[in-house]
Amino acid sequence: MIPVAVVAQQPAGNAQQPLQVTTEMVQIGVSVLANGGDFVSGLERKNFRVVDAGNDRPLVFFAPTDAPAQILVMVETSPAVYLIQNQHIAAAYALLDGLGPDDQVALVTYNQAPHAVLAFTPDKNALLAALGQIQFSVGMGELNFYDSVSTVLDWIAPVSGKKALVLLTTGLDSSSQARWEALAEKLRARDVVIFPVALGGWLRRAPDKKRKPTGPPKEDSQVFANADQALLSLAAITGGRAFFPEAAKDFAPMYQQIAAALRHQYLLGIAPEHDGQFHPLRVQVLDSNGQPIATEGKKATQRIFSRAGYLAPGP
Repeated sequence: MIPVAVVAQQPAGNAQQPLQVTTEMVQIGVSVLANGGDFVSGLERKNFRVVDAGNDRPLVFFAPTDAPAQILVMVETSPAVYLIQNQHIAAAYALLDGLGPDDQVALVTYNQAPHAVLAFTPDKNALLAALGQIQFSVGMGELNFYDSVSTVLDWIAPVSGKKALVLLTTGLDSSSQARWEALAEKLRARDVVIFPVALGGWLRRAPDKKRKPTGPPKEDSQVFANADQALLSLAAITGGRAFFPEAAKDFAPMYQQIAAALRHQYLLGIAPEHDGQFHPLRVQVLDSNGQPIATEGKKATQRIFSRAGYLAPGP
């Protein structure tokens, strides 16, 4: 199947080779959340400062929050998810209703490998229809979450502007730790923001602390704890947020939060260094006097969500 994000951009006869895009700009998606829980809009270029490995870097690009976004929804189709599919799919309207009219959506499913279902389209109803027709697995098999995300990152590499992955997943993976490390390394070089939504809340729920343990910790508990940490890391590396719904009623509010984050995301750009090293990034929001607004500690009035850093190209 042709990669979903490059359907209209792939040269004829070369459908299986993802396009490689070289850029001299590090793209940084930034969301600013006030203490009251509302996203901050109306900020301008002058309100942002980017610190690259301790050094201030001038912005070479700025796009306000109303710039359109491209959102790829990636759904796990394992047997475990088959049992709860109605919970998260029925609530997907909350995500779509919150997106802007110029935003585009696409759909990919995965189990052992990713499968393109719907190419990017502004028709939100097309995504709802496609979600309702997903075929879930009912047998046993490997679940390659890390490699599937890695492949999808390659598929959407040619997409410019604001882009995000919404992952509806248990976070479970059958592969080795090395595959996670490879994915984390790739994410540091990409400009996509990831919003994981953990499925199987009743399975991964922490044990009741009031009850005395009756035996050694269950193996499943550690497996889901590892999956939770992976989902939190995906969000932290890319500047997104991870969500852990425990019941069907939790999905719609969480989808609304994701839509709000995307609708209020600024896009900044800086020129990269050329030393082949990982550069930690820190984004500051400046007040009318050019002073950083407190975002950490007891005096914090805002929270900033942005990518953790970038992997610089070689000399």
